[in-house]
Amino acid sequence: MYTSALDRLKVSYSRSSGAGGQHVNKVNTKAEVRFHVQTADWIPEDVRHKIIELSKNRINKAGELLVTSELSRSQQRNLEDCLQKISTIVAEASEKPHEPTSGDLALRAVRIEKRNKERLIQKKRHSTTKQSRRVDFD
Repeated sequence: MYTSALDRLKVSYSRSSGAGGQHVNKVNTKAEVRFHVQTADWIPEDVRHKIIELSKNRINKAGELLVTSELSRSQQRNLEDCLQKISTIVAEASEKPHEPTSGDLALRAVRIEKRNKERLIQKKRHSTTKQSRRVDFD
């Protein structure tokens, strides 16, 4: 991912906040990496849609995924952290959902049936309680 896709990433650096004394005020160490998700042809189409769905708070109006890092006082380490974050986002979006086995489906059906029976028993109990409180004026 890093070699071919790295050319398509927009990397910028700015002054970081936090501890560091005068060093923080002089050096641009905060790394900010952006890339347009829709045109990222190195990511499969279904994964791109999943990234947009999962990371909608990180995507700006231009459709760019924005990842920042200011963990370190080093530009290179912050850039590596941003790339790691992007890699994690893509990996999470690439995960396929677990397909339930026939045993899982059978167990789920048994549990639903048991829950429904218990619910009907509770309803009947509640109904008889309320009926016993009724007064007949005949």
